[in-house]
Parts: sequence; C-alpha cells; structure tokens
Amino acid sequence: MRLSEWPKRAPHKESMAPKVLAVLKPVLSSLGAKPDPSCWVAWGDDPAARYTVLVPTAPGLVQAIVRVNVPQEGPRASGKLIRWNRVQTGELAIEMASGHRLISFQIENVILRGTDDEGDAISAFALDVYTATDRQPSGPAR
Repeated sequence: MRLSEWPKRAPHKESMAPKVLAVLKPVLSSLGAKPDPSCWVAWGDDPAARYTVLVPTAPGLVQAIVRVNVPQEGPRASGKLIRWNRVQTGELAIEMASGHRLISFQIENVILRGTDDEGDAISAFALDVYTATDRQPSGPAR
C-alpha cells in the first residue's frame, strides 16, 4: 500500500492528519524513500499517540516512529535506515479456514497479521521486502 492510502485506514483521524504527514514525509525522503512510497503502518497499542511506518528502499528498511501530538510541539517523527543485512524478518505465513485467509509476517519485532484483504496487503508488503532483500549483492566470492 502507498503512504497516500493510509490516512483512509487510520484508526484515528488525527493520526495521519496533514500536519502529521508534513513532519513524516521529509523524514522518509531524507532516508531514501520515494514520494508516496510503498509502506506499512504498524499502528501499535495507541495509534492516536504513536505508530511506526516501515518503508523498503534499495539500501535498506526505513523505520520511522511518529508521535502524533507532542505537548507544546505538535507532531514529531524520527527515523532510521536499517541496512538489509541487519533487517530481521520472519516467514510469511498463510492459514485458510472457512474461506478466509489469515496472513502473518514479522519484521524488526513488528508482527503484522491480517485477514482477507488486509492479509493480502500484508503479503504484498512482505514480498516487497523480500524482493528488496534479494536484490542485495552477496559478499565477496571465496
């Protein structure tokens, strides 16, 4: 899913308000993300206050932490670029039951789980991550 698609899915309207995105987008672009990148938003326990954005880029995984409303400051975002050889991923798994799909994927201690359409979006994100990881050159030949 693209970053522009996430505001419609935000559990709280203010989580991805324009003033929040105005802080997040420069962090992502400074770390190598393209405009409107393919990404995943891990809402966490309190998405009205804090959430994580994961963006696969050529050099590595961009991980941005967004704080929606810092007292007397407004929104704040911080980020880091994790090189692909340091990114921790788990398996992409699917379970079918009663005509529904349950997909799970773990990346950098963030567990993504979803059913049906959301699961398909998780699967697409995981495949983007695997593709980016596989494009990395291997070490020196021995």
